[in-house]
Amino acid sequence: MKRTIDLNSDMGEGFGVWEMGDDFTLLDYIDSTNIACGWHAGDPERMKNLVAAAIEKNVYIGAHPSLPDLLGFGRREMAITPNDAYNYVLYQAGALQAFIHAQGGKLHHVKPHGALYNQAAKDINSARAIAHAIKDLGDGIILYGLASSCFVEAAQEVSVPLWQEVFADRRYTPEGYLVPRKQANALIETEDEAIKQVLRMVNKSEVVALDGSVVKVQADTLCIHGDGPSALDFVRKIRPLL
Repeated sequence: MKRTIDLNSDMGEGFGVWEMGDDFTLLDYIDSTNIACGWHAGDPERMKNLVAAAIEKNVYIGAHPSLPDLLGFGRREMAITPNDAYNYVLYQAGALQAFIHAQGGKLHHVKPHGALYNQAAKDINSARAIAHAIKDLGDGIILYGLASSCFVEAAQEVSVPLWQEVFADRRYTPEGYLVPRKQANALIETEDEAIKQVLRMVNKSEVVALDGSVVKVQADTLCIHGDGPSALDFVRKIRPLL
C-alpha cells in the first residue's frame, strides 16, 4: 500500500506590525496550515488574510488555539481545568471558523499550540475536553495531536477523527513526548538529522528518543515549523523525499 503523509505548519504567529515566518510562500509547499487565533500570537487581519490565501491554494485550514499567554507565546504551563481547556479551544477555533465561513471555506482541523498541546498530550482529562470542543465545532473536524499520546485515547472516546502528529525538528523523550524546549538538545538544528528522523518515522513508524531508545509512532501529519530561518529550504528538500 502506498503511504501518504500530510505536511502541516503553524502560521499567523506574528502580531500587529511584527512578522514571524514567510507564511504566504510556505503555503505553496504544505498541505495544512494551523492558524494562530490571537491568544499566543496572531490578530484578526492576519487570520483573515491567511484564510483567504489558504483557500486560494487549496490548503487545509486549521485553528491553532493556545493558553491565554500572549507575552509567553503560549509556551508557559498554566494550571487549568478541563472546562478551561474546552472553553479556550471552542472560543479561539470558533473565531477562526467565522473567518473561514465568511470566505466560503471549511474548518478542517484543530491543533492545540505550545503548552496547551504538551499538557494535554500527558493529561487524558485535558485531551478529552479538547476533543469534546472539536466535536462541538462541527462534524468531521480533525484533531491534530501528538502521536502515541493521550490525544489518541481521547479521540477514540469522544469519536473525533485524529491525525497523529510527528515533528521533524524536535527530539523525543523515552515516553514518546517532546523534549521541553528549555531543556538542552530539545531541538534538531541540522537539516540532515531532521530529514533522517522524518524518514524513519514515516518508513518505520518509530523515532529514536534522547536516551537512544526506540519509540513507536504513527505518522499521519508532519509539523514543519514555519518560524525557523531555514523552514522554506527544509520543506523544499523534505517534500520530494516524501
